[in-house]
Formats: sequence, C-alpha cells, structure tokens
Amino acid sequence: MLMSSQASRYAHQLLDARANTRLLPLFSASEPLSVDDAYDIAHRVLDIRVAQGELPAGRKIGFTVHKTWGQYGVVDDLHIPMWAHIFDSTIRFADDNHGTQCLTGALQPRIEPEIVFKLGQAPSPDASLEELADCIEWMAHGFEIAVCPYPNWEFTVADAIAGFGLHGTLIIGEPHVLSSATRHNLAQILAASSVSLSSSTDSDGTLRAAGFFNDEADSPLHALWQLNQLLKGQPEFAPLKAGEIITTGTWTNAYPIEAGQTWITAFSGVALPGLTVSFV
Repeated sequence: MLMSSQASRYAHQLLDARANTRLLPLFSASEPLSVDDAYDIAHRVLDIRVAQGELPAGRKIGFTVHKTWGQYGVVDDLHIPMWAHIFDSTIRFADDNHGTQCLTGALQPRIEPEIVFKLGQAPSPDASLEELADCIEWMAHGFEIAVCPYPNWEFTVADAIAGFGLHGTLIIGEPHVLSSATRHNLAQILAASSVSLSSSTDSDGTLRAAGFFNDEADSPLHALWQLNQLLKGQPEFAPLKAGEIITTGTWTNAYPIEAGQTWITAFSGVALPGLTVSFV
C-alpha cells in the first residue's frame, strides 16, 4: 500500500504532466502499484481538481470485457474493467452530430467510439441489468478522446487507473431519450448493433474498423452493471447518482488521431446517428 504522501505526490505529478503536455515514467516501474493504490491516487486527483473548480460530471468505463487487451498497451495480466471520473471541463456536445476538436495539449490522443448514458435516477447497489436500464434517461453516441501520460501507450492496469483512466475529452452527439420499450429491450438492442469508424484527410473516407458486441454480457449496459458492482466495494467514492453521464467503453480499437483528420461513424441496429468530428 502506498504511503499517503506518495499517493499525493503521484497525483500532483499526473496533473502537472497533463497541464504541461509531458510524459511520465510508469509509476509501477519504480515500486509495486496495486489497483487499490491506483484508486487512492485517483481519489486524490479528484480532490485536487474539485478544489481547483472542476465539477465531476460522471464516469468513464475502460477495459470492458470485449476488448483485445494486447492492443491497448496493457503490460500485465490483470484483465479487469476500470473506471475514472469525467468532469464538466472534459465534456463537449456536438451540435447536429458534427464538431471540431482541438488536440493541443492532448498526450498521445486516440479515438474511441462509445455509447454514452445519462442516468435519470440513481440505481440501487444491487441493480440488475433491467433495473439499470430503467435508470437511464437518455442514450447518445460519443467519441472519447483517450490520452496516455506514459511513453508508447504502455502501462499496467493500475497505471492506467491512476492516469485519469486514460480519459481526455468526451464528445457527445445528440441525446435520445429512451422510451419504456427501448429500456426494456436495451440489452438485446445493443448486443445486436454495430458501428463503422472511418477517417479522412480530404473528401474521401477510409473505413478503419467495425465494432460490435457478441452478446448481452459484453455490451454497454453490462459495462454499466460492472461499474455499479465495482463501486459497491469502493466506499471512498460516491455511488452512481441521477444526472451522471457514463461513457461505457470503446467498440473498436483505439486509433491514434492527429490534426487535419476527420473521423466519422455510422450505426446499424440501433437508432442513433453517427458522429463527424474534425480535429485541429
């Protein structure tokens, strides 16, 4: 277990690296870093950011079970989901599902197409998938711009948790309020859906990836269930509450992005429009 002073030191180092766009050596390379240690650092980062005037707006979920771990720079064998806070300062809404995002200051940015939920009510700690679906006010498509404060996008799961959960910015498309029928069938709808991800530097787009889920236990709603379960064992963090925005994990590999590119998505099987975002 990290000493309190060391956890605080790591938190300040991470925030300084983010503010000054510089990389850090892996914390786990200099001393053992457990998942509990990493969440301790994350809690201290939260306290500092709130003290500086940022407002927590929700959570991001990472390393959900459908991912191919070796493609995400994870260098240990701890295959578990993780989460991190997102803030009012890291969320953007894309009018008409089109947007422009500046990459200045983003450390090694990558793009991840995701499903985003907003909670209309707080779920109980033991909520089932169906009960969680009933707590969702709206659903949207989003791009999470993932960033990595460690060289070459290589890290342990604990390093990733400490490093803001690799969260940079969340760009959210048009929210769609869910009907009771959609909530009732949400797990099946999402499990049968797919997304295409394309990029372009001119008028022609190039298909980069197609993403989908294999079954209901490997979908955005299940990722929300996993988060709710994780929080049961983390009393130092507040449980999920009404109004939180939850981004639920990427549907494809996380692709490096750079200024001058435009990235485009389209969905099949779910009534959500795609996003078109240009990076500068």
